[in-house]
Amino acid sequence: MKKEDLSALLVFILLFLFFPLVTNNTYALTVGVFSGINALVAIGLCILMGYAGQVSLGQAGFYGIGAYVSSILSVYAGFPVVMSALCGMAVAAVAALILAVPALRLKGHYLAVATLGFGEIIYVILNEWGPGGPSGFGDIPHFGFFGYDITSTKGYFYLIWSVVAAAMFFSINLLKSGTGRTLRAIHDSEQACSAMGLNVAAIKIKVFVLSAVYASLAGSLYAHYVTFISPSSFSLFYSLLVLMMVIVGGITNVWGAIVGAVAITVLPELLRKFEELDVLVYGLILTLSLMFFRKGLVPIAIEKIRKLKGFVVAKH
Repeated sequence: MKKEDLSALLVFILLFLFFPLVTNNTYALTVGVFSGINALVAIGLCILMGYAGQVSLGQAGFYGIGAYVSSILSVYAGFPVVMSALCGMAVAAVAALILAVPALRLKGHYLAVATLGFGEIIYVILNEWGPGGPSGFGDIPHFGFFGYDITSTKGYFYLIWSVVAAAMFFSINLLKSGTGRTLRAIHDSEQACSAMGLNVAAIKIKVFVLSAVYASLAGSLYAHYVTFISPSSFSLFYSLLVLMMVIVGGITNVWGAIVGAVAITVLPELLRKFEELDVLVYGLILTLSLMFFRKGLVPIAIEKIRKLKGFVVAKH
């Protein structure tokens, strides 16, 4: 890991450690919890799309698999919550593997449609055959470690953002390794990578499974935080929302996933004062950001900082 990446990660860790100490507002902490959950899904999608160049509109399906598998095993089978979450990740990984083998032969909008169809199939299954059907089910236990259950919003804030920090540490190291360089090469030209002897299909499948595991873990965290789930939380709308997070934050930089997730999660809460017009204002802001900040917030910020450093160095 490069020095600047390590510095950014340390600053990020300090921010989430000190945020609950700065505010005792439960509402702010709750928004922070959901921002962290969304960030975890967005990180996986950013790696898949921004680095490997594979489009996916099915992240809500993996998100729902993690939530439902973990909840069902902990409620009906009596599994410990951590074990239930791991089982959810395993099921999501298998589902991603089954989907990836045929789907990743497709490209562009064809791949998008295939993953969209997968997400809709999972939604229908949860709606028709999931516990409680469309109404969902509750009494889902909280996460617990060593006999201690996490029930407070502050506890979940620390838990979820610690998981996000761990995911970022792993992701940054992955993307700075030979595998990361291979992913960027695949993004630029699959034909060239194949000509160099790389197993492009296997690499694409692995990164697709990784993004599914991230989404599944986020789904488990969501389910055991809110203690009630229903299919409506795992519809196509959520997949599009995560896609918007990645695009707004900056699809070419994994830090953009976190910035975009926080921005898109917090923005609707800030617009509630507009009452009936909040959806209109929300859509207008997103449209303008896509028109004038096409690279995303993080890449633009990095570009400005580099220009400022160059100006300062040149001046002295």
